[in-house]
Amino acid sequence: MLSYLLARLIVVDSFFNVFRYITVRTGLALVTAFLIVVILGPGTIRRLTRFKLGQPIREDGPKNHFAKAGTPTMGGILIVGAVAVSSSLWAEIGNPYFLMTLIVLLGYGAVGFADDYLKIKRQSSAGLRGKYKIVLEAAIGLAAIMVMASLTDLDTRLMVPFFKRLLPDLGLFYVVFALIVLLGSANAVNLTDGLDGLAIMPVALVALTYGAFAYLVARLDTTAYLYLPFVRGAGELTVMCGAIMGAGLGFLWYNCHPAEVFMGDVGALGLGGAIGAMAVVTKHELVLLIVGGIFVAEALSVILQVGYFKWTHGKRIFLMAPLHHHFEQKGWPEEKVIVRFWIVQVILVLFALATLKLR
Repeated sequence: MLSYLLARLIVVDSFFNVFRYITVRTGLALVTAFLIVVILGPGTIRRLTRFKLGQPIREDGPKNHFAKAGTPTMGGILIVGAVAVSSSLWAEIGNPYFLMTLIVLLGYGAVGFADDYLKIKRQSSAGLRGKYKIVLEAAIGLAAIMVMASLTDLDTRLMVPFFKRLLPDLGLFYVVFALIVLLGSANAVNLTDGLDGLAIMPVALVALTYGAFAYLVARLDTTAYLYLPFVRGAGELTVMCGAIMGAGLGFLWYNCHPAEVFMGDVGALGLGGAIGAMAVVTKHELVLLIVGGIFVAEALSVILQVGYFKWTHGKRIFLMAPLHHHFEQKGWPEEKVIVRFWIVQVILVLFALATLKLR
């Protein structure tokens, strides 16, 4: 919105031409989102505390987590709001890929809000029933995909990492596949959000990575050179990626150990869904398994733990799931778990970027 208005001022001074560049608008979106979160953070934390929107602690969780009981949650409202406002200010809001991702961000954030509210109201870890949650997420995701399909020529091919010309066409099944990507990404991030700052830094780094992908696939020269699918207009997602990076860093200011606020499901589902949408738009769906390796490992640990527990009637693979709790139970301090997961995330980002040339 602002980018459009400022670019029109080029008739006054050529300086305003800079607002046409995606890189400039991405930087401005990052700074805007960061400032929104940092400035509004203290007031938001006070209000969440006043309304007694404290984090319920699962009874079977690590004992040291009971000290966190009552810490304000639902701080994701601030993150999602900052991303939506900042990216809408600096991106072309009529861009179909931007609209699709924004629908997922806000829609999944709303589902997370309902889940958080019910958990707080009941003072337990049980929020929305699982099947209702998945149905709502699926409906929102399908609506977003349909919006994108109606406004663009939906590319149903699947890019396979490390192969230049392997692009299998999934046809109508691509819609189902894209929906699985959205659901998987959102819920995997949600499972990761269990320690102070553990999820928000990987989310910010993954968003930064997809910002690079969005910028590259929107250019004919780079797509031809790197053998990437060309997605006209996808570059506008780079602006939203910058906003997520800025909001994430701003939130980490208050979410680092010991956390003053948690983002809750409203933030985790919203951001996770947005990342999934970016993977679909940029045709880097399978690369999400690499760059989002932390989220994948956390989700798999839960699936394997539950499945093995039922199969063996009570035995466990991990000391506790999700995976970060397993390491806590092994005696790792919370800070060590968090920083080591961050280190792994940086390595995964570099590996994901390397797939651009390793073909």
